[in-house]
Amino acid sequence: MEFDSAAKFARAEDAEIPRAKLDAAISLAQRSLLALQRDDGHFVFELEADATIPAEYVLMRHYLAEPVDAVLEGKIANYLRRIQSKDGGWPLFHDGVSDISASVKAYYALKMIGDSAEAPHMRKARLWILSRGGASHSNVFTRNLLALFGAIPWSGVPVIPVEIMLLPRWFPFHIDKISYWARTVLIPLTVLNALKPRARNPNGIGIPELFSMPPEQVRTWPKGPHQKFPWSQVFGGIDRVLRFSEPAFPKSLRKKSIDKAVAFVTERLNGEDGLGAIFPAMVNSLLVYDALGYGRDHPDYVTARGSIEKLLIVKDDEAYCQPCLSPVWDTALATHALMEAGGAEAETAVDQALAWLKPLQILDVVGDWAESRPGVRPGGWAFQYANPYYPDTDDTAVVAMAMDRASGRLRDHGQSYREPISRAKEWIVGMQSKNGGWGAFDADNNYEYLNQIPFSDHGALLDPPTADVSARCVSMLAQLGERRGQSAVLDRAITYLEKNQEKDGSWYGRWGMNYIYGTWSVLCALNAVGVQPSSATVRKAVAWLLSIQNEDGGWGEDGESYRLDYKGYEPAPSTASQTAWALMGLMAAGEVDHPAVKKGVEYLASHQGKDGFWGEERFTATGFPRVFYLRYHGYSKFFPLWALARYRNLKAANTKTVLAGM
Repeated sequence: MEFDSAAKFARAEDAEIPRAKLDAAISLAQRSLLALQRDDGHFVFELEADATIPAEYVLMRHYLAEPVDAVLEGKIANYLRRIQSKDGGWPLFHDGVSDISASVKAYYALKMIGDSAEAPHMRKARLWILSRGGASHSNVFTRNLLALFGAIPWSGVPVIPVEIMLLPRWFPFHIDKISYWARTVLIPLTVLNALKPRARNPNGIGIPELFSMPPEQVRTWPKGPHQKFPWSQVFGGIDRVLRFSEPAFPKSLRKKSIDKAVAFVTERLNGEDGLGAIFPAMVNSLLVYDALGYGRDHPDYVTARGSIEKLLIVKDDEAYCQPCLSPVWDTALATHALMEAGGAEAETAVDQALAWLKPLQILDVVGDWAESRPGVRPGGWAFQYANPYYPDTDDTAVVAMAMDRASGRLRDHGQSYREPISRAKEWIVGMQSKNGGWGAFDADNNYEYLNQIPFSDHGALLDPPTADVSARCVSMLAQLGERRGQSAVLDRAITYLEKNQEKDGSWYGRWGMNYIYGTWSVLCALNAVGVQPSSATVRKAVAWLLSIQNEDGGWGEDGESYRLDYKGYEPAPSTASQTAWALMGLMAAGEVDHPAVKKGVEYLASHQGKDGFWGEERFTATGFPRVFYLRYHGYSKFFPLWALARYRNLKAANTKTVLAGM
């Protein structure tokens, strides 16, 4: 890609940003961030998804016939009405196109709460849903929910027999071959599909008006856009065979399978943090206990139900349910931003944050990841307050880098962090996949054919290596002293990153939106391992970042970049967090003096709010591409601070090279 930076920035002023202005912006952001630190040292911010999670929370309560909390439901209804799109549907991210599944769930929840089907917003939603073929075009997860409520027959749901729990690991399908999130959601769901319980739904609320024909007459249910011939036909045929033969499965085999599935759930129930510490798995575990007849005072039922309440965000006028909690991720990233900003107050806060993080390292639980990496000692951190069976490489790398970076100024020279860092490194090395990259939770989780099964119409059944996570692991290894030519692990990882650079120079961002996130991550990693800014790989990435900068000086990208037919970057409004990523990527590539960087810094400085933060309604993170997106409320609080402080520090330093791993 050729890029004429001189032409684009010909009118950029040569004058430097006044140091006083920069210091003031950094100081205000830093004070505001410090004010949000919890008493025990950690940070945690809201984690918002789309309408589906709060809608499912409402439906769960009515499924169980829990006492109606009219105040809470009213606040959730306010939230759902506010995020409804002008066309009547509900999108997967702010300003995105409406989605049929999210819209069906939101409509059903509002009707369950008490909104009249003839209210203007409900009528508009219904017309939009019907214009897209009706509720029968919903995805598999939505159709499972509708089957539990009796809104569609079970023939509208792909067969997922609970007997999969007994399959040997060499079999083409096995629970260890799918991702952690799919595993924790699917296993309790197989029990529900076997038992086929019916929602209590005391008010008898249904949504027949959302179907263009009676549900029992629907013969063709949609498949995912990624599911192609011949795999879709092959697995569709298997589904038909299973549907015909499932009633004949021996009862003893079914009982044994259910028992094994329930044992899996109960062993990983995870206290008040819930199965997998993610909402869908937590709800499914609760519904399983209910279907099995557990009393509401049963310890497992109480634990499962209580974990869900921790996800609620209740405000004066609105409420919603989060998909999970992000304290380890928020705390680790906030410490990096504070270390970049510097100062005695920041150092104290960092020490408190790292002291909170240290005991959360998982050292004594051998999680599901060990099925593919037996013999590797645990040593990772999870994303949530507690999730011992499912630590992730991304969080672990970020925490280890924060501890290492803080060690340099400690009196004991970081002796107290030496063992945690060593164990983290050992686990990360052990989790490298055969292709040189890293997935988030598992190694070599790349059985792509499994995304063709009917249940996987979302295309998110797997956790294969990705550039963004792999880059973070490379950054950690390099910061801890690994060197190219001396480390086979590092050399294989760098080769993986180089092979996965897109034609336009960017890298895919699996967990952040999207190519801006991936490119920032990899440029930091390449800098950390000593790849020269003049290298062709780096120059191509820099050219891409420069070419997509918005006229206002910021950068932006939305969820449409995950389309299967993606042909290149499409402009999107600037956001503070994505601008920060682009700036840090460019600075890692040696471009601190480039006019584009100055313009980006000016964008951040001019868009800072009086509260010290940056307004950011747009979603800039990803749960599952094309299916589920996230808005981390913390991203616009610590990433811009981090970028501004780095710019100031590099401008004032004798070297223009970023010395940290990220």
